[in-house]
Amino acid sequence: MRRRSKIYVGLAAVIVPTASVIMAIGASPANAAVGGSGPYPADYKTSATLANHTIFRPQTLPSERLPIVVWGNGGCSANGLSQGNFLREIASHGFLAIANGAPNGSGSTTSQMLTQSIDWAIAENSRQGSRYYDRIDTTKVAVAGFSCGGLEAYAVSNDPRVTTTGIFSSGLLNDADDYQLRRLTKPIAYFVGGSSDIAYPNAMDDWGKLPAGLPAFMGNLNVGHGGTYDQTNGGEFGRVAVLYLKWRLKGDTAAGANFVGANCGLCRTQWTVQQKNLTLDDTTPPTTPPPTTPPPTTPPPSGSPTCTAVFAVQDQWNGGFVANVSVTAGTAALAGWRVTLTLPSGATVSSVWNGVGSGTSGTITVTNQSYNGRLAAGQATSFGFQGTGNGSATTATCTGS
Repeated sequence: MRRRSKIYVGLAAVIVPTASVIMAIGASPANAAVGGSGPYPADYKTSATLANHTIFRPQTLPSERLPIVVWGNGGCSANGLSQGNFLREIASHGFLAIANGAPNGSGSTTSQMLTQSIDWAIAENSRQGSRYYDRIDTTKVAVAGFSCGGLEAYAVSNDPRVTTTGIFSSGLLNDADDYQLRRLTKPIAYFVGGSSDIAYPNAMDDWGKLPAGLPAFMGNLNVGHGGTYDQTNGGEFGRVAVLYLKWRLKGDTAAGANFVGANCGLCRTQWTVQQKNLTLDDTTPPTTPPPTTPPPTTPPPSGSPTCTAVFAVQDQWNGGFVANVSVTAGTAALAGWRVTLTLPSGATVSSVWNGVGSGTSGTITVTNQSYNGRLAAGQATSFGFQGTGNGSATTATCTGS
């Protein structure tokens, strides 16, 4: 049950613009302040090809490639300097950090703006003549945000390009949105302002509903909802965010030691720490573990491998639903599977996780991902999807290969 579910977003909308005014003094897109505690003093820029965004990066690009961090501001503010000290600090440690909203911009942002940031960074990395040409690590992408911006991060965390998700003083507002938790497959970290943070109940509710096996970290620092973003270099939240990103996006296990184990660097400090499925060299497990033995090298029995698909609605609300489909191999091992779904009239599919979908209405198909296609005889896996309309009459059939 969600508590105080809608209050903290409105509170952030009050807090953040005030901080943004402070950040704006003495700073403009043409004359950005340089700073950060990292080895690469950072500032911010704008780009004509990425409207309504603010790009924080080292003033002089280092020889190492820059992982990507895309950020949603508190209050979903369209001022890209809302958490400027914090993002400049991240960039100074060798990251490309892109905030929703133009410098000193006004209005509100959307989660699609985070996706636009990822698209832009990947395009710039491959565009000859770009200052970022071959300078960005497009295989390492973090999506993160504060308060309302954390909700934006949740919304796009199932993008296959995302490496990790960071939720800062945020949590889903309604139980109907819990499908966003079930589709998580990449490591996630929460940084919350303690029990006095108005987002605390929602964040802890989300923590208890994460998928089994998902690597996850929860850190609470008793500073309330406003965090430390406006402090020099983003304060303690900036310091810890840099450590987490160094670990997840740069493979820095010394930084990772701050989050892993009973004697982690943040353990027994002012932070209250919880951990799930964390090891220093962990990789994200698939939703269903692969077989413990390799597929047989002898040919399978004659005839096509068989499988079954069982469809079930997990959540249904006025205008939408979330469903799960269990796929089980027959008496022979599968190298892959394909499920055909026949949707009732008026129902459409808007997103699929743990499978590759084709089509949105009527008869659609979903095939396996690279990690859940090989199934031993009798082994099962599953995928899920969100749809509009009423999905209860959907039928599913499975074909193996």
